[in-house]
Amino acid sequence: MRRFGILILLALVCVAALALCSLCGAAHIDWRDLPHSEIFWQLRLPREVLALLVGATLSICGAAYQSLFRNPLTDPYILGVSSGASLGAAVAILLGFEAYFYGVGLSALVTSLLTVVLIYRIASIGNRMHTTTLLLTGVCLTLLIGALVSFLMVMHHDKMDRIIFWTMGSFASASWMDIAIVAPVAIVGIVLLLVYAKDLNILLAGGNEAQSLGVETEKVKRIILFVTTLMVAFSVASCGVIGFVGLIVPHAVRLVMGPDNRRLMPVAVFVGALFMLLCDTAARTLFQPSELPVGSLTAIVGAPLFIYMLYRNKNQYPSC
Repeated sequence: MRRFGILILLALVCVAALALCSLCGAAHIDWRDLPHSEIFWQLRLPREVLALLVGATLSICGAAYQSLFRNPLTDPYILGVSSGASLGAAVAILLGFEAYFYGVGLSALVTSLLTVVLIYRIASIGNRMHTTTLLLTGVCLTLLIGALVSFLMVMHHDKMDRIIFWTMGSFASASWMDIAIVAPVAIVGIVLLLVYAKDLNILLAGGNEAQSLGVETEKVKRIILFVTTLMVAFSVASCGVIGFVGLIVPHAVRLVMGPDNRRLMPVAVFVGALFMLLCDTAARTLFQPSELPVGSLTAIVGAPLFIYMLYRNKNQYPSC
C-alpha cells in the first residue's frame, strides 16, 4: 500500500506541476482566460505534455538498460539511438526536409532504428546476444556517427546552428501531432517494461542464474531491447537528444527505493516526467525572451548532481 501511495502522490505532483508550468512564460495567461487561450492550448500544453512523456520514457528505459546490462551507469543512448537520430536529422536538415511534415523527425527515427539494428546484428552470435560486445559496438558506432555529423556541420556552415540546436534537444516545436505519435509507443512500452520488471530483477543475478530460475534470457533481452529502442527512438525523433535524464533519474530513484524494478521503475516514470517538465520550464523562462535547449539544462543540472550522488555513495561500488 505504501508503494501505491507514493505513486499516487507523484502522479498528483506531476498534474499540479503541469498546470503551474503551463501558466509560466513570457506571455502572461490569466486562469480565467484558459478556455479561449490559443497560447495555452496550442503551444504550452502540448509542449509540457510531450516533456512529461519523454521524461517518463527516458527514465524507465534507463532503468531497464541498467538492469539488463547490470551497470547503474548505463543510459538509454548507449546503443547509438541518439547518434543515429542525430545523423538522420542532420541529413534531413541539409536536404531541406524541414519543409515537409515530420521530415526531420521521420529521418531521425529511421536512422536511429537502423543504427540499433546494425549494432544488434554485429553483437549477435546465432540466436544469442553478447551484451559486452553490444555495449562496445554501441560506443564505437556512436563515436563514428558523431564524427560524421561533425563533418557534415563543418561542410555546411550555413545550417550548422540548426543541426546543433536539434542535437541539444528542445520542445519548442512540440504539437499535439507529436504527442499523438509518441504517446502510444511510450504508454504501451512503459506497460510492457513494467510487466517484465520481475524478469529484469532476475537478470541482475546473471544469465545462467536467470535461466535456472525459468527465465528465457535471450527472449527477454530481445523484447526489452526492441521495446526500449522504439521508445527512445520515437522520443528522440520528437524533440532531439536530451541527455542525463535516463541516467540520473533511475540511479537517484534506486538509491531511495532500492534495486527492485517492481518498485523502482514505476517511481522512475513519474520522477523522470517531473524532472523533464521542470527542466523544460526553466529552459524557456530563465532567459526570456530567449530559450535554452533543454538538453543543455538537463546536463548542467544532472552532471553535478550525479557526481555528488556518486561521491556520497561511492562505498556501494566495488573497488578495482
